[in-house]
Order: sequence, then structure tokens, then C-alpha cells
Amino acid sequence: MAFAKAVRKQAKLRLALTGPSGSGKTYSSILLAKGLGGKVAVIDTEHGSASLYCDLLDFDVMELTAPYSPERYIAAIREAEAGGYDTLIIDSITHEWNGTGGMLQLNEKLAASKYKGNTWSAWSESDPRHRAFVDAILQAKMHVIVTMRSKTDTASEKDSNGKTKILQLGMKAEQRDGIIYEFTTVLDLVHGGHYATATKDRTGLFGGDPQVITPDTGAAIMAWLATGVEAPEFSEDQLTDLIAPMIEAESLEVLQTHYKAAYRYAQSLSNEDALTAVKNVYNGRKEELTTPQTEGA
Repeated sequence: MAFAKAVRKQAKLRLALTGPSGSGKTYSSILLAKGLGGKVAVIDTEHGSASLYCDLLDFDVMELTAPYSPERYIAAIREAEAGGYDTLIIDSITHEWNGTGGMLQLNEKLAASKYKGNTWSAWSESDPRHRAFVDAILQAKMHVIVTMRSKTDTASEKDSNGKTKILQLGMKAEQRDGIIYEFTTVLDLVHGGHYATATKDRTGLFGGDPQVITPDTGAAIMAWLATGVEAPEFSEDQLTDLIAPMIEAESLEVLQTHYKAAYRYAQSLSNEDALTAVKNVYNGRKEELTTPQTEGA
């Protein structure tokens, strides 16, 4: 383990567009993809809305219908990777959370069948399924633009007379809390001109006043992405060094410590083969450590 000079590596875009229905999320995502350039695919859960803009950009579309389980989204993302697309638009990921067959419904069913209705306990099994969906987005070998519906977030409080009043706290994306922190940039769209305001932005391109999304916006993001330092090739020697401590681990605690470090490092290199190898070694060693040994084995 050693420290090294921090540099910004070349990476694939992870951008989220949020906004209420009719704010222009699909339209803006198409324009962004046009500016990024290359071959574009769209996973459409919005009943064919993306195809309404096929005159703006030549792209391929997969219309994903219910059930909106994380596994079906993951399969669609893998299909786009296999197709060699440069940019994937997922319009939208809200359905994975609260759509028919999405995580909220899946967790409710699990709670009812296994946890006596305790949805909090059921999340111990549901969380890994949602996490796998998020990881599929973050690890994809292409630029990914997602859209999320948003709604007014409210809270209640009592006034000086003891009466309850509802406070409007702003707009909130309809997905799991904290999802926005997974993305490079998050843009909130408003009605009337499709103006975008950045609620999170690591590019530095969206400071100041709201701006209209155009293909030039995508081109500017692409230029920013290209200024990073190219990530080094991942070697077999590096892979051996990553997995050796896991193979030698004599307890689950030690195994998990080495796994987390290896996984983070492999993820930073955006190398799917390395990530898969690290996971496989971890799962194999975990099974060895948790399976009771028969006498004389």
C-alpha cells in the first residue's frame, strides 16, 4: 500500500437527469447523447417516448416493460455492452425503484413471505439486488445517461396554534435516497424551455445560471472527459497481487477487508474482468470459510 499523486483519469460519463413529468428529460437525454457522439442505445420504460425523437438522432431502442426488477435492467445494460454502444440512455430508472415489480414491491413481497411483514428486515436481502443494479450502471463500459422522475418533497410541522401544516421542501428524485451521489453530474430540469440546474457537478461546466441542454452541452462534457489521464492497462500480475490476500485469508473478517480493498482498486481501473475475478475469488473463499469441514477432510 502506498500513496501516489492524485490525477483525474479518463472515465465514462455517469449523468442523471431529474424532473417532473413533461420537463424534457427524454428529449434532453437524446440531445446530450447526440453531442457525446458515437453509437447510442436507449432502454425505454416510458412506453416508447424516446422513439418520438428519432428524427434528432439515429439510435437503437429496447422497450423494457414490467416487471421492472433490477435483474431485467442489468440484463438490458449487459445487452447494450455486448452491442458495442458508446452511450446508453436509461429512460427511466424510477421504475426499478417504485414501478411494477420494482424494488419496493419486491421488498414488500419478501417481507410478507419471510419476515412477518417487517420490511426493514427484508432489506437485508433486497439491498444486494438494488446494489447490483447500481453497480451495473457504474461499471458499464460506455457512457450512461439515466433519467429519474421527481416529485415535490414535503414535511409536516405544527404551527404556534398546534395545527399541522405541510411544508414544501423542493423536488426529490423518485429513486432510492442517495442515488444522486453515484453520478458524475446530476441535472434538474424544469418546465418552460427545459432549463437545467446542476445539483451535483464534478465537471465544473454547470455552475451559475440554469442553462438549456443542447448537443453542444454533450460535446462540452465529452471534451472534459477526454482531458483526463488515460487509465493504465490492467496486468495479470496486478490481478494476482489483488486476490492473493483473499486466498490466504483465514477468517471472514480478514477476507472481507481484503475484498473491499481489491474491489475498490479494480473498480477504479474500470476493468470488468478484474472485478469479476475479484468477486469469484471472494465468493469461493467465503464458501470455504463458512462450510463446516467434515472429520478427516
